Amino acid sequence: MKLLEVQEVLGRLLEESDSPEEKEKLNTAMDVFEFIFETGQAEAVDDYRQSLDVRAPPLVSASFATRNEAMAWLLAHPAPLNGAKVLVGGEYFNVVHFRDKDLRYLPPSPVLEFYLQDLEQEGLPPPVATFDTVEQARAWVDRQPEPPRQVLILINGEPHLVAYHYRVNVRAIYPMSLAAKAAPAPADESAD
Repeated sequence: MKLLEVQEVLGRLLEESDSPEEKEKLNTAMDVFEFIFETGQAEAVDDYRQSLDVRAPPLVSASFATRNEAMAWLLAHPAPLNGAKVLVGGEYFNVVHFRDKDLRYLPPSPVLEFYLQDLEQEGLPPPVATFDTVEQARAWVDRQPEPPRQVLILINGEPHLVAYHYRVNVRAIYPMSLAAKAAPAPADESAD
């Protein structure tokens, strides 16, 4: 659905509403749309919606080999996007920026583990390829002229997700075993 069409629906609902509380909420939603358009982020919203439609891995804004590189980028950034996700050495981190004190942090993010857990719960698709080693799988992924957004492969019999982070041009291989990290700890049955 196009953003302008959504904005039209919100405008119609605003005109039809008799509730002051509802009008305030709809005005806020209209302001959000205006912000998206004024800041040139309409395409980014479209990208985000498309990634949701294909159940792609969580979007990332940047990718770095090391945490030091990521922190240098974060400290030099004029206006870091609080809550954005970045990859550091292939792992997800959150951008945290307290604007009032200009404090900037990069804590690890469990978003990938939860994403993989959701994929597992929905049922994994059949693997598209099988490899004995991670090196063989990496070579196959790197040879793909059009990187797959997300496919399942087996490495030494274990399922792995191949993902393409198109915004930062990164091809990644994630072991599905990471999904176990997102699982809630079993309840202690001996507790009263």
